[in-house]
Amino acid sequence: MRVVVASRNKKKIEEIRRILEGIDISLLSTDDFPHLEEVIEDGDTFEDNALKKARYVCKETGLPAIADDSGLEVKVLDGRPGVKSARYAGENATDEENVKKLLNEMKGIPPEKRQASFKCCIALVLPNGEENIFTGQIDGWITEKPRGNLGFGYDPVFIPEGYEQTFAEMKPSEKDALSHRRKALDKLKQFLLKLANFYKQNLS
Repeated sequence: MRVVVASRNKKKIEEIRRILEGIDISLLSTDDFPHLEEVIEDGDTFEDNALKKARYVCKETGLPAIADDSGLEVKVLDGRPGVKSARYAGENATDEENVKKLLNEMKGIPPEKRQASFKCCIALVLPNGEENIFTGQIDGWITEKPRGNLGFGYDPVFIPEGYEQTFAEMKPSEKDALSHRRKALDKLKQFLLKLANFYKQNLS
């Protein structure tokens, strides 16, 4: 069974491949379909954006499509950057620019008030029109300056609850075991296992 990940973010795709390893599926990305256009993420929620991307890719490829929208919600900033996490400092902002803006907005905020949550919403859309949503969340804290050079996005400034390292200081396997995306993907993985078995039985 072939499944398309509605993303061109190579680090994100690598993370998804690692977590979904062991399922009898062939995981493709939008890079495998040059005609696909970039989907504008203009929804009000992570779920809106994930569904919009997955619906488009499924319709254009005729294959099951998964898409995620993930972001950082900071309590003292009333949930910002939220759905605008990837473009917090502007439409074409780099990870470094987004992190810089976030830290500037949090200058002077004491450690005990720097609570934040990484949230992930994954949508799976099937060619028959069936849609499924899988979510994950991890709570933690925002550092005062970036630490570590692994990971991507806000990983250098996020310390998961109960740990002292940022996501960017952890090995990929350590982060994978904790992350919000892992929690959502574990739910997706169980669903895909059943789906792959169904396809196998009905096509054999």
